Amino acid sequence: MRSFKKRILLLLLSVTMAAGLSACGGSSMKTVSDSGSSEETSSLSQEPTLFDTYVSNTVVATGSNTAIKNAEHITYRAWLPVEAAGEFDYCFYFSNTVDSTWDDGSETYAGMPGGSYTIESASVSDGGTEFDANVKPTNTVTVTFSGSETREVASGETFWSDPLQLDIPDGHYLLWEWTLNGTNIPAICMSNMTYAYADKGDDKGFIYINEIPLPQLFGCDREVKTRIVTLGDSVTQGCQTSDNAYQFWAAQTLDQLGTEDYSLWNLGLGYARATDCAQGGDWLERAVAGADLITVAFGTNDIISGPYGGTGHATAGEIEEAVCTIADTCTRAGVETIVWNSPPFDLTPELDAIRTEYNATVENLAYDCGATYFDAASLLADPSDASKTVYGQHPNDEGSTVLATALVETIRSLERK
Repeated sequence: MRSFKKRILLLLLSVTMAAGLSACGGSSMKTVSDSGSSEETSSLSQEPTLFDTYVSNTVVATGSNTAIKNAEHITYRAWLPVEAAGEFDYCFYFSNTVDSTWDDGSETYAGMPGGSYTIESASVSDGGTEFDANVKPTNTVTVTFSGSETREVASGETFWSDPLQLDIPDGHYLLWEWTLNGTNIPAICMSNMTYAYADKGDDKGFIYINEIPLPQLFGCDREVKTRIVTLGDSVTQGCQTSDNAYQFWAAQTLDQLGTEDYSLWNLGLGYARATDCAQGGDWLERAVAGADLITVAFGTNDIISGPYGGTGHATAGEIEEAVCTIADTCTRAGVETIVWNSPPFDLTPELDAIRTEYNATVENLAYDCGATYFDAASLLADPSDASKTVYGQHPNDEGSTVLATALVETIRSLERK
């Protein structure tokens, strides 16, 4: 699926976005201004080479749906499972903008610029086979930025680290560690998706945290046939599957496909709406730049909370327009796109009526945008009542297996065409 043609299409997409074109009538993608360095520009016309070279090497979602209001020389650590063990070149991508809206948006919202902050130090290490916050890491490599061990980060900026070489043995975690000082630093609510800790310098040592700032991409220079990106909300992120067991559907999908030919970049975020992603900020831009195949799975939070700044629940038409904008942006870039319908969430009859109305349009929506349709709802619904769940509002490990198995077959069928 990866080809020179895709790179040309990405170049054309940047022009299309600037012109505000959309076959589905959605909003145009927003272009981030040049910060004065090609390294720090989020324009798709300049970054595909880096996203092509450095593919995700962890299934854990690392976007941002919240922010650390104030970090005074705080050291953060995260132990992350790697997709492919061994010695590789790594490069890390960062975005100082919040990707999606959290809850009602009163604290953080999609497109909110992060504050200015300082990276005082950063490193990656062999995190061992079992988590232990008190054990000194081994095989530690310093992360640098244009040759410097520190970096001043401007509001709304995107940037890459320098490349480095790191060896993570089979079955070991990658340990990310950095010390930050600043305000409103974009972060992700992990919901027990990985081991995340912070040392606030108060003599308490490293303590567990649920919100942690991380690079948006743990990029690894390894050859794969297909780069998969999973774009969506908490169901995609993997919330309420077994803690730190990596049994959510995105992880299981990669397990079934295998890491020899595939990478998977999880861009699912709890509370996210399709209207967040359709704004066309860095969240969608990097998804398109980093994907050969992308899944688009939204709906629940649009139905329950509505768009940020709106007056309540989104209508079926509003969700359709947002998803169409996302899907059209992906397919125009030459990315194979799979659009999901909205699964059951044990909603009230009033809200489930919105879901039902929206789901009635998704198959045609996908077709009109040149995408493939995936019926997640029927896989997760109670056979006796389509509005009710079988595996929980957020699919549990078993439900994730059902989703992953069906999705893998869809991906295989696309490859056979």
